[in-house]
Amino acid sequence: MSRIKEFNLPDLGEGLTEGEILAWLVKVGDVIELNQPIVEVETAKAAVEIPAKWAGEVRSIFHPEGSTVEVGTPIIAIDTDPGAGPVPESTTSAATSDLPTPSAASLAAVQVAPPEGMVEPGLIGGVTPGGRTAVLVGYGPRTTPAKRRPRKPPTPARADHGVVVGGKNLPVTAKPAPQVHDRPRVGGPVLAKPPVRKVAKDLGVDLAALVGSGPLGSITREDVQRAVAGSTAVAEPLAAAPVTSGASFGADREQRIPVKGVRRLTAENMSRSAFTAPHVTEFLTVDVTRTMKALDRLRGRREWRDVRVSPLLLVAKAVLLAVRRHPMVNSTWAGDEIVVKEYVNLGIAAATERGLIVPNIKDAGRLTLRELADALTGLVQTAKAGKTSPADMSGGTLTITNVGVFGVDTGTPILPPGESAILAFGAVRELPWVHKGKVRPRQVTTLGLSFDHRIIDGELGSKFLRDIGDFLGDPEAALLAWT
Repeated sequence: MSRIKEFNLPDLGEGLTEGEILAWLVKVGDVIELNQPIVEVETAKAAVEIPAKWAGEVRSIFHPEGSTVEVGTPIIAIDTDPGAGPVPESTTSAATSDLPTPSAASLAAVQVAPPEGMVEPGLIGGVTPGGRTAVLVGYGPRTTPAKRRPRKPPTPARADHGVVVGGKNLPVTAKPAPQVHDRPRVGGPVLAKPPVRKVAKDLGVDLAALVGSGPLGSITREDVQRAVAGSTAVAEPLAAAPVTSGASFGADREQRIPVKGVRRLTAENMSRSAFTAPHVTEFLTVDVTRTMKALDRLRGRREWRDVRVSPLLLVAKAVLLAVRRHPMVNSTWAGDEIVVKEYVNLGIAAATERGLIVPNIKDAGRLTLRELADALTGLVQTAKAGKTSPADMSGGTLTITNVGVFGVDTGTPILPPGESAILAFGAVRELPWVHKGKVRPRQVTTLGLSFDHRIIDGELGSKFLRDIGDFLGDPEAALLAWT
């Protein structure tokens, strides 16, 4: 058995197809331990540190930081027995080291003919083997069969990236731009892997108009990107044409931000939710003066002096108590049935550098007020540090979005997929308010509740929102009356 083992980018069990390498935590020559974090990868949901499957010495790193890698692609090679001396001649790296370094152009020209009639596994129109890539410990397997991606020929692929191959650096040589048909392809399907088809769709590239550079003429991601670059080059002279006013409105004054990672996932989820669940939003303006005074008294207690206490804490408590009184709000539409959940995984929308994420507090309804405060603090700190795990962002049942921290009064939030209600908590402002027959300055906020009208009708949604408002209007009285 070979000492040199290649570690593939694993399937994290979240239905992800690719990840971006944010940072390598090791370098070539490092001796690593089993389960030692070796690379930080940004998936569509979070930044995740991936541990090593074997102990040993790092021999090669196949993809630089900033590159996007498909699940199942080798990312690092590890010598699992570095103390045994030189690598045996039978291994690929040893055999390669004794040979002169080939040029990237000669490597790119080599093709291996598959058996007649066969299509490379993983291509649309071909036979895809069953099975799945091993998942990390702690991330559950998918509920649907996964498809194993074929291993790419290692030497040419790594030469394109200009990285270590067999202990030597190979130069990077640009491939010729893909050919474009004058007319659509006729006869037979276009060969391209699902991630490539998705990239082409997002960029508006017609795959049928390209001639691929991959095996059997399959379209690769690089083919699509070069096609986009070619069309941009044609369009640039038009964009650069002078305007009578002397102002420029071309690409030199535009910024193009790739849609990937958390931003892409958020966009997909929001679009799916907005056009799947019929949203209804109701608003309620509440005098929260007594809530703000209760928070001040809570902060003054000795056992709470080291605890972060914010209005969001009592809003979360109000939501959890209101769910007990109206359990149907905490449910999911499942087609031919409604799933009412007896646990509340309370989601808290958090703005991070990578975009909006919604981690959730598991079984929040069972927590005491102090435990809930600690959980909120930990959730926010982890999110701001970019360390929220995919497990912490899955399984949410009901969400709060605190738009008040941005000075906004309220909003019409979109439901996270699979949830039936989301509450927007607006800014708390001192406003003139009629209190005990007189106009006085009071602390006031506005709540916005969006809900799935397939599950929650107007009466139920109104009662749920009213109970949250009643608690925030007088939390002590609500606790005495409801618990």
